[in-house]
Amino acid sequence: MSEFTLHHHVSQLMTLLGVRSSDTVGEEVYTERLLSSRTPFNTELMASSMAKKKVAESTSKPIEFFAKYDELKGKNVRDLDPLVYLLSKLCEDKETKEFLAKNAEDKARKEGLTLIPHSNVTSLLPAAGTKMTERELFEIKETLFKEAKNVDKPSSDFLTKALREKKQTRKVNIPQQPDWLFQRPYLTLDFVAPTEVSTNTNIVALGTLPPHTQEQAVLDDLLLCMRGIDGKYIISRGLPERYAAKEFLIDQSLDISVQELVKRILPICSNYSIVVRFIEEKSSFEYGLVNHALSSAMETLIKDYMVLVAQLEQQMKLGQLTLQKLCYYLQPTMRVLEILASVANSINRGKCIGGAVLSLLHEKTASMIGDSRSSQLCLYLTQTACVPYMEIVEKWIYRGIIVDPYSEFLVEENQKINKEKLQEDYNDAFTFLCLKQSLTCCIYWEKHYSVFRERIPVFLEQVAVKILNTGKYLNVVRQCGRDVRCPFAEELVYTIKERRYYDQIERAYSYASRLLLSLLMEEKELLARLKSIKHYFLLDKGDFIVQFMDMTEVEMKQHIDDILPSRLESLLELALRTSTANVDPFKDDLRVDLLPFDLTSQLLQILSIDSRTERDYRVDTTDIRLSGLESFSFDYVVRWPVSLVVSRKVLTRYQILFRHLFYCKHVERQLCSVWMGNKQTKLYALSSSRWYSPAFALRQRMLNFVQNFEYYMMFEVIEPNWHVFMQNMSKVSNVDDVLAFHWDFLDSCLKDCMLTSTELLRIVHKLLVVCVTFSNYVQVMAEPVDQDQKDENFEKTIETFDRNFSCHLLKFLDKIMDENTKTYEHKLFKIIYRLDFNNFYTERLEAMSAGKTVKDLSAE
Repeated sequence: MSEFTLHHHVSQLMTLLGVRSSDTVGEEVYTERLLSSRTPFNTELMASSMAKKKVAESTSKPIEFFAKYDELKGKNVRDLDPLVYLLSKLCEDKETKEFLAKNAEDKARKEGLTLIPHSNVTSLLPAAGTKMTERELFEIKETLFKEAKNVDKPSSDFLTKALREKKQTRKVNIPQQPDWLFQRPYLTLDFVAPTEVSTNTNIVALGTLPPHTQEQAVLDDLLLCMRGIDGKYIISRGLPERYAAKEFLIDQSLDISVQELVKRILPICSNYSIVVRFIEEKSSFEYGLVNHALSSAMETLIKDYMVLVAQLEQQMKLGQLTLQKLCYYLQPTMRVLEILASVANSINRGKCIGGAVLSLLHEKTASMIGDSRSSQLCLYLTQTACVPYMEIVEKWIYRGIIVDPYSEFLVEENQKINKEKLQEDYNDAFTFLCLKQSLTCCIYWEKHYSVFRERIPVFLEQVAVKILNTGKYLNVVRQCGRDVRCPFAEELVYTIKERRYYDQIERAYSYASRLLLSLLMEEKELLARLKSIKHYFLLDKGDFIVQFMDMTEVEMKQHIDDILPSRLESLLELALRTSTANVDPFKDDLRVDLLPFDLTSQLLQILSIDSRTERDYRVDTTDIRLSGLESFSFDYVVRWPVSLVVSRKVLTRYQILFRHLFYCKHVERQLCSVWMGNKQTKLYALSSSRWYSPAFALRQRMLNFVQNFEYYMMFEVIEPNWHVFMQNMSKVSNVDDVLAFHWDFLDSCLKDCMLTSTELLRIVHKLLVVCVTFSNYVQVMAEPVDQDQKDENFEKTIETFDRNFSCHLLKFLDKIMDENTKTYEHKLFKIIYRLDFNNFYTERLEAMSAGKTVKDLSAE
């Protein structure tokens, strides 16, 4: 189980138990504890038996528990024994049991439901014809109403879970079989149910015949029953259910000693019936290639069995066969048919298809290790049944093609998700929530081909992910127009011990990963593409971004509806051609994009989404009036197969980083414009300049904050993370590592640039808004007008700006210290060292910390 899956399960469990709001630790800590303390499950029979016994002792209905356990075991349900082991541990933990019981009562009380079992409720009803008082009738009515509410109004969590766990249907196109196949009852090797009662009056009771004659008559009937034909004195009964064992009626007047011998032989007839029925049923299209191959193997054994029956009939005609000899000759065959019937029953009970059949056969083979003949038989069945499955695996890992007509293979292709969707614009919450989740793949790479755990044979579980990735790598190469043929292609053959196919799969995986990586790195120039994206989205080309902002300054101030995208495209191209970005071979793939939401409000809404309602989230932009600056972003044209690495999700993250850096650059330019405008104050009288001194000082503090904040993001976050990313890229061996390293790079940048923390993001936004508002105000006040008409409240307004900026900046620094204390990560301290290089804010931060400490102590 991966770390992400474990984290998801922990989160779901906390939600179901209702402890998320009261928990002070968080699912991350619980996940780390589980990852560090988990151990492999003990698969010994003794451990499973003891766990089953403990659970049975703790339940009020042990017989029903054992029956259900046997039923699930017969269906080859995976992880059954680990689940029972977990339940046995819960039975021993009194504190956990009490918590679960209290939690169930609280939830039932909150929902207005009852925990009374249905059987207890129905037992309260009086017998028919009993007279009841009005009071008794009212009490029963209330009880039944609560119970009915429990059934009719399930909670939303229950409905969500039911929809999520809806059984997957197999995408199978089954050919239509002719009607005559079902209309002719004698097209079978099994017993045929009689259409009318036999009225043969020539049948004499066996008890009236001599013992030798009785034996010969019974021998003739037994040989008929062994071929699925009713005899005179031994007749098959009808089946009570579809997969029931065949039972027989014997003439009760038969000698008792002969009856005992007959009863020893009849199980072979019953097992033959089970096997024949299995062969005839599983040979139908809908049961898949694995069952077809297994039926073929069983049919081969049945043919050998028929030859034996023919030889026994010849012996009987020659008068050389007795019941004792028949019993002796059939001993090896009895064991063979017993194993075949056992396999057939297990597959029938579990309704197994594909990988589930192979898992069952593998476990059967492993359990027969001590019996060489039985082990060889099971090995033959497993190897034969594996042939079509292994052929599908071969085509997938050697050519990247899925040929699975009956949906049996462990990998399934989702035709609805295609490579063209990699560049679609995902504006829903799922896309944006990638900020909170460490997903490692794009939608296409993760969802187009997926593993169905139920279809994985047990002996391929350890290499299932490699099988998936091998085929995916080759499939991408094929979609680029190349014919893929693995030079190490060999036939995969099932073995119980050597597991030679593991080495074959490993070689195919290495070849496929090298092939796709070479395609991306060399032919498609992936690293050059990534560097090109960094130039523009992470402001790597300084002269280009300055020139572009100068050219589009007027456009950016307009309302989004008044901006012509074509005009921005022309200015973008001009900036590219007249700057150092002109040498970039991929510069023509850069585009402009005007988004219908500003960055800060978008991120704040995303980060504040509750996990239970995140899927219903949509950004509402109806009441937002945006300027070009607030909505502007770059976009980038990425083609297949580079779009596997630079998907729309990845570009969304790059856009978020760009918009954050771009806005900070805009604030810096505004403050620099104020500095340039302040030169006009030299023309004023000395008495007037005192009005501007506080504004100059505040402007310099703001400029110092913005420039140091930009420096921190560019040189303390992005550049070191990029350096690590490039080092990792020089050592990658497969595309999954490329995706993981790229995602880690973006994840680290977003986190360290404070775009994933709601409180820090809100404070930074307020600081930048104060800086922009201050710049606009000072620029307006600096216009050449009569000094007597200057705003008399200018000094007070500047003091207000100073007070707000200082307050928000102190909160910002204090919050950074709190964050570092909680996470023990000290990257954010670097910005404190730069902003408070002369301890200007140290005393005030210490005072704030002391005040918080006193407040916490008084609260205790």
